[in-house]
Amino acid sequence: MTVLALARPWFFSLLAIAGLVSAALAQEAAPAKLNLQDLGIPGLGGFGGAANPATLSASFDVQKGSRRGRLHVTALMQPDWHIYSITQPDGGPMRTRIKVADAPEFKVLGPFQADSPPHVRFPGDENPFPVSAEEHGDQVTWTAPIELTAGTQPESLEIAVNVSGQVCKEACLPLSEKLVATFEDYTAAPETPGEYRPDPKQAEVVFTGHIEPAQVAPGGKAKLVLTATPTNGWHIYAYAPTDPDKVGANKPTLIALNKLPGWTVSPLATSVEPKTKAAAKAGMPDERYHDEPVTWSIDLSVPADSPEGEHVLTGYIGFQTCKKGCLPPQAVQFRVGIPVASSTVDGKLPLEFIPVKRSSPPVPGEVTGYKDVAALAKANPLPTGKVDYAGLLPIVGFGLLGGLILNLMPCVLPVIGLKVLSFAQQGGQSRAKVFALNAWFAGGLLLVFLLLATAAAFGSFFFGENLAWGQQFTYTWFKVAMVVIVFAFALSFLGVWEVPIPGFAQSSASGKLQRQEGPSGAFFKGIFTTLLATPCSGPFLGPVFAYTLAQPPIVTYLIFASVGVGMASPYLVIGAFPALVKWLPKPGEWMETFKQLMGFVLLGTVVYLFATISADWFIPTLALVMATWLACWIIGKVPVYESVGKQLRAWGLGVATAAAIGWGAFTFLGPVKHLYEWEAYSPDTIAKLQAEGKTVMIDFTADWCPTCQTNFMFAINTQGVKEVVEKNGVAPVLADWSDHNDTIKLKLAELNSNSIPLLAIYPAGKPGEVIVLRDMVTESQVIAALEQAGASKDAASNQQVAAAHKQ
Repeated sequence: MTVLALARPWFFSLLAIAGLVSAALAQEAAPAKLNLQDLGIPGLGGFGGAANPATLSASFDVQKGSRRGRLHVTALMQPDWHIYSITQPDGGPMRTRIKVADAPEFKVLGPFQADSPPHVRFPGDENPFPVSAEEHGDQVTWTAPIELTAGTQPESLEIAVNVSGQVCKEACLPLSEKLVATFEDYTAAPETPGEYRPDPKQAEVVFTGHIEPAQVAPGGKAKLVLTATPTNGWHIYAYAPTDPDKVGANKPTLIALNKLPGWTVSPLATSVEPKTKAAAKAGMPDERYHDEPVTWSIDLSVPADSPEGEHVLTGYIGFQTCKKGCLPPQAVQFRVGIPVASSTVDGKLPLEFIPVKRSSPPVPGEVTGYKDVAALAKANPLPTGKVDYAGLLPIVGFGLLGGLILNLMPCVLPVIGLKVLSFAQQGGQSRAKVFALNAWFAGGLLLVFLLLATAAAFGSFFFGENLAWGQQFTYTWFKVAMVVIVFAFALSFLGVWEVPIPGFAQSSASGKLQRQEGPSGAFFKGIFTTLLATPCSGPFLGPVFAYTLAQPPIVTYLIFASVGVGMASPYLVIGAFPALVKWLPKPGEWMETFKQLMGFVLLGTVVYLFATISADWFIPTLALVMATWLACWIIGKVPVYESVGKQLRAWGLGVATAAAIGWGAFTFLGPVKHLYEWEAYSPDTIAKLQAEGKTVMIDFTADWCPTCQTNFMFAINTQGVKEVVEKNGVAPVLADWSDHNDTIKLKLAELNSNSIPLLAIYPAGKPGEVIVLRDMVTESQVIAALEQAGASKDAASNQQVAAAHKQ
């Protein structure tokens, strides 16, 4: 039986097992992260000795003559400290979370947006995580659009805001603050919406701008349009991606866009070609300028899964106007709220232009002029759609070098050790065969880089956004699949099952049937090695992957290919010159010991992969791993020299067992989506709700109580109970006894109970009465108890009004 015949069943069966849980994972809620900090790894947690590394504040403003305004949350950092973005990908450091308490006096119209893009550190770029780290230093302000309710006076309004996350320097501090946003000021409505006329002493140009359409649907496109009209015979310089910053050179027009998370932008289009004038001095660039109106436009693609609401787009324009002489370079900010809703509405939304100015006292990181806009444009370039071949050559060189060094990263070393075994097995083979096997390995490696390049260049078509290096590890289904596959590999190396794993050294029994790996084995090994490499990013690769962000797809493919060739180069060289492996010991018993040792190293990789999985999915994944162990044991009970029929039966039983256990684990042990909102238990909460005339339902539960979880899933958190809760205005309260809690224990004792599950329902206006359901309950019992308790006072009044209208 060939390696290919044996490889295909186990490899694709493992993928099938992992795939069976992906449907459940697709429904996951916002995860509670289990980060590397939780494992106590040195340097990633702790106090660090600094006092008040971040000062948080909140405020809101309202536009004169309207009820619309903006809520601002600002973090001012001490030198060298940073806070993570609100868009930080899962699997990395703790993202900043901003939660606004609901209140009848106002509503939040859309998500928070940062006033400046974060600094991105790719994996390996002083970043130990498998995904990019998005950091804000100095100062960052997050802004969300709000609307006050009619009759609300902004001067007396207070908005409660909770901010959580972490701030880091050499070590990290947890961050959790409750802020109160108070009214700051009224903002003036623009005299001419969508227009900016700077002081003629500063610039001789008029800017206009808008977004079209007036409302865009998820998955649709919006267009940003900016027009510059020079005045009185003056001219403005042509757009350039960055400022060449040459002494004596005129300043090009710059556009720095604070891109919305997940939204992709097209290369900037110019309505007319600029005029060109030869440089007055040798060595200086030619002057490219517009003395007639010119329009720049950028297409914005909205992710298909974009939340509905108003998304605030901000950006800056840096410019200079000249005639016989030149005025100093200037800058202006623009912003606009883009409504995202279920359907597209034609029309135009004018931009709001805001002159930049220096705060008093100065604030670190604020944009005060052209120089700051130039820094933003350089750090976050817009795509050009053109290939800069001169600038590309050193990037390709760094890609080759970074790919070579990638072989030494801890993610890859476990598999590279096994490749050493195959080098030893190749000793004595023909040069042509050795080269062919290593070429097949390189082919599998390069295939993964090709797929990663496709995800980076065209990921928006498949994932709603273009994926950065390692970003596939932000998808829980991918991390679970990798855990299962790596764990199965480790079990094979440790002798739990005896099926030849494609492309790796053979175990003692299967090695008698086949000593050499074939093309399919080498190819699969290249795929597996590269998949394990993607959580890592070695030296030189951070700038390489950052360079791809603003480049056309052909450049992305070329750069990813250069990294792949760099990573594959040692194997191609050894394949071309097999004599290089003569330094290895001859094949023998040492290979079996080495292989088993690598099995334990792979188990260490499993532990690392577990550290990247959301805590919500930790237990289901652990159950699936145990099921995989059982499946491998079942398969391993049938020796490889048995008939194909017996082996297929063992494979069928093993895969079916693991799939059934995995499905059950991810269905019943994963996070439960609450159909209606619960409040956390406290005596004060109960007293407050009863004082408001609420019917209160308290569910006493715990993670370690399976009966409690069964009750919640099948009797309490159901559509039927939800309808009664909403109809009667019941206030659900969750008393979670997962950890020691004397307050909950006292309440249980008050209800003549010392065990759970227990459901207590307090009728409105009758604080001395309580309906208690103990142990296992049914949905009909819960509904009957709620109907017996009756409606809250406000719900009862609404029901009476509705009944009167019907009559």
